[in-house]
Amino acid sequence: METFRIDLRGVNAYLVCPEDEKPTLVDAGSPWSASKIRADVEEAGYALSDIERVLITHYDIDHVGGLSRLEGAGLDASVYAAEPDASFLDGTAKPPLRNRKGVFQRLVGVAVRRPSLPVERVEDGDSIAGFEVRATPGHTPGHVVYIHGETAFLGDAVREKDGSFELLPSFMSYDRGESKESVCALAEDFDAETSYVGHGEPVENATKKLRALVST
Repeated sequence: METFRIDLRGVNAYLVCPEDEKPTLVDAGSPWSASKIRADVEEAGYALSDIERVLITHYDIDHVGGLSRLEGAGLDASVYAAEPDASFLDGTAKPPLRNRKGVFQRLVGVAVRRPSLPVERVEDGDSIAGFEVRATPGHTPGHVVYIHGETAFLGDAVREKDGSFELLPSFMSYDRGESKESVCALAEDFDAETSYVGHGEPVENATKKLRALVST
């Protein structure tokens, strides 16, 4: 399996290409990064129309904002996300006003055009074309990570710092305590050599480093 990191100046998306299968896009950047995603997909030897599915780790403008523009440029794929983030994405629900991050999501949501692509719901333990879904709420209530063999896509469950992991600060999360609990639960049976995060460089020896994080 080949993974292409799409560096969007502060946030990452990933094009994942299992052997003899159509590629998967993990996260979709912000509204203004769609052209960079398209260029990187083409540089990897594919077209947007080749992408079979889009796996969304969570609803934030820098992870879902590019979907509608990518759709306009040729993306025609099902989008997978967990509740309630999936409903925030397709417009059937709104982020809560009782939470500071939810208020922020409402404010910036005016810049997120809803895609007409089908949004499929995923749950903890689901498998999508070889990607295992693990629920990791906290950063957002519907945050999930995707694990494919020894490769993990962790979204904003953690971020990279100096080659290791750290939790995102409280002001960037719905519930930082819940986020840490989710990461602790994930670490119990985590077995990934390489992890790709929403913010930062890929992390090698990921299992050891994730367990080191939760032990502090």
